[in-house]
Amino acid sequence: MTILGPSGSGKTTLLMIIAGFLEATTGDIQFDGLSIMSLRPEKRNFGMVFQGYALFPHMTVRQNIAYPLEVRKGARDEIVKRVDEMLELVQLETFGDRLPRQLSGGQQQRVALARALIFDPLVLLLDEPLGALDKKLRSNVQTQLKHLHRKVGKTFVYVTHDQEEALSMSDRVVIMNHGRVVQVGSPQELYERPSTVFASKFIGKSNILRGVVNQVDGNEVLYAIADKYFQQHVSNEKFSKNDKIILALRPEKIKIARCKVASNEVNILVGRIIDITYFGSTISVNVETDSVGEFIVEVQAWNNQETLEEGQKISLTWSPDAAFTVKDIESSFKEKKSFGNLIST
Repeated sequence: MTILGPSGSGKTTLLMIIAGFLEATTGDIQFDGLSIMSLRPEKRNFGMVFQGYALFPHMTVRQNIAYPLEVRKGARDEIVKRVDEMLELVQLETFGDRLPRQLSGGQQQRVALARALIFDPLVLLLDEPLGALDKKLRSNVQTQLKHLHRKVGKTFVYVTHDQEEALSMSDRVVIMNHGRVVQVGSPQELYERPSTVFASKFIGKSNILRGVVNQVDGNEVLYAIADKYFQQHVSNEKFSKNDKIILALRPEKIKIARCKVASNEVNILVGRIIDITYFGSTISVNVETDSVGEFIVEVQAWNNQETLEEGQKISLTWSPDAAFTVKDIESSFKEKKSFGNLIST
């Protein structure tokens, strides 16, 4: 499970409360149905991995990994055996006698993981453990961490502000903002069906459309923004005439064309390209429209059939089921910071 949110949203505070390093002012934390609020950190039997690794610089890799068992007064033979097992688990068998400064960032991270796992914790808590790594190394360690997770079969609670990291690594994601949980779900659920404006913009990118319902015909809604009318297919939501409606539209679900589109197309907007950014696999295009404001559109670079230039006049279209309705509830979070009912594992 990944706890995801911007800086200051409460991610690390929540993790420290779970670990027992911070005391909660209200509420409860339960493990296997029993409250652990009164247990000291060392009695909770949770492993912890910090962003800075917190390795002892004067100790070798073996000594660092062995430390949790040393302070627990474990038998010498058992400690040596467990250290060997951990070195094999994190693929550092030949690095046992090195000091932390003789290791790369990714290797230091694996030592920190081995040290956190050696005493067989009930849960492993990870506070932005890959934050100090460069992008390529970060990707490699993410893959190693997923493999490690499958091997040890433990619950990992992982804190990050990186959306791609959360989507690629998690079974479930908790999105936080202003000390509150915004939404909990699988990566696919959060990307395809975010429930709020914040969730839709924090997981990926979204164009937010704010309109007023003009007509409802079953699951088909006709809504207006300024003097333009658009169609939207809704599933479980109920709307009436003059209701406010907020929709999130992913940039990759918008079609872009230089020429005038066919008259039978729905949801048509004319705009002017104000910025183009090339990302290798995709091209991000910022488009300014007359009545609806600025749009972000993403097209696949290899399959792009249009010659796009700044200042160019283009047409945008999207299908009635491309967008999804969202709520704008985050503003109320600023008034009262509270975790409320959170997560179970």
